[in-house]
Amino acid sequence: MSLTFEITARAPATRARAGILHTAHGDIETPAFMAVATQAAVKALTPDDLESIGVQLVIANTYHLALRPGADKIAELDGLHAFMNWQHPLMTDSGGFQVFSLGAAIRDGVGKIADIFPEEDTDKVTRRQGDKVNLSLSPRHLVTRSPNSAGTPLCRIDDDGVTFKSHLDGAVMRLDPERAIQIQHQLGADFILAFDECTSPLDTYEYTRAAMQRTHRWAERCLEQHAKTRRDYQSLFGIVQGGAYRDLREESARAIGRLPFEGLAIGGSLGKSKKEMHAILDWTLPLLPDAKPRHLLGIGELQDIVEGVVRGIDLFDCASPTRWARNGALLVSRARAENAEQRISISNARFALDRAPIDPNCDCYTCQHFSRAYLHHLHRAKELIYYRLASIHNLRFMMRFMREVRAAIRAGTRLEIARDIGA
Repeated sequence: MSLTFEITARAPATRARAGILHTAHGDIETPAFMAVATQAAVKALTPDDLESIGVQLVIANTYHLALRPGADKIAELDGLHAFMNWQHPLMTDSGGFQVFSLGAAIRDGVGKIADIFPEEDTDKVTRRQGDKVNLSLSPRHLVTRSPNSAGTPLCRIDDDGVTFKSHLDGAVMRLDPERAIQIQHQLGADFILAFDECTSPLDTYEYTRAAMQRTHRWAERCLEQHAKTRRDYQSLFGIVQGGAYRDLREESARAIGRLPFEGLAIGGSLGKSKKEMHAILDWTLPLLPDAKPRHLLGIGELQDIVEGVVRGIDLFDCASPTRWARNGALLVSRARAENAEQRISISNARFALDRAPIDPNCDCYTCQHFSRAYLHHLHRAKELIYYRLASIHNLRFMMRFMREVRAAIRAGTRLEIARDIGA
């Protein structure tokens, strides 16, 4: 069976909805946040850890797994579910993000690892096409861009596909729509993504339009290949592009939305600020078929998730919670947070004698057994167990947060005035 999507509740006065994605490897309650397993592993965690945390779905990466260990090898070992011993739903990205991260991100000195909103230090941003929006911005997500930050891209895009220079050993690797789909069929994930060109927030209108049109042509080629070699249970998601330009986003939403994809994703540049991202979702989501699940690619901060949910997003993925954990930033309820992002820095000296758990309200293994003082020591000492304990906590926090979001929708809570979820 491929996926079926059942919408079970809607929140009043918003586009928020709760639902169930039925797949061959289990059901997913939505809205849901998926853990990132780029190289067939969520860093520092076992499948048993993920199950105990309540993770419903993980996402792996086509580009990385094609390079190492190779899609042929994974297929010979009975596919990605068996290879990583994860018997629950799986998604694979197509490699489209690497078109950005190994291309424009290197060229421009920006990227999701630093931030995808590189100009929140400016006073306003005005779009040159479509609607003109003047936005008051904040410096929270500043990325410094200078000639010294740019480098030589590791990929070259043409109308047929993308040629990569491997970041591992410099070997040449070619991905086009057909090959990206063939690899994902070999990996055997439940949800696979069409191959697209993920654009930069610094790309011009003209380039963004050309990349969007290329993505639309690739989408049709992906559907053709999917029909030839798919496993019965696999579902293909299309990706809406168009950068931060209203006319392009609307054009892409209509074009991708009318193709026979089983799910839809919002990708590419989401603007130069959080407010631009919200505007992009406001332009795009009303034009997508209501009955299909929607995935917002690469977004994982708590309030960004709420802003996505109220606009009708069902699925989210982001490596940030586990990356924050490894770097000492632990999620806590709003009353105990040091900042608007609801994170404490466990390396802070004030935690050295703190007997409390990371968050007294948390039911994770880490909070039930260890103190902030112990986590503080482990982090400063770079003990390997720290990475597991911290990652367990942050991912469990995300699962609890999403459970609260779903409960609020089912209860009919107006989420636009309930943005203090997680307090």
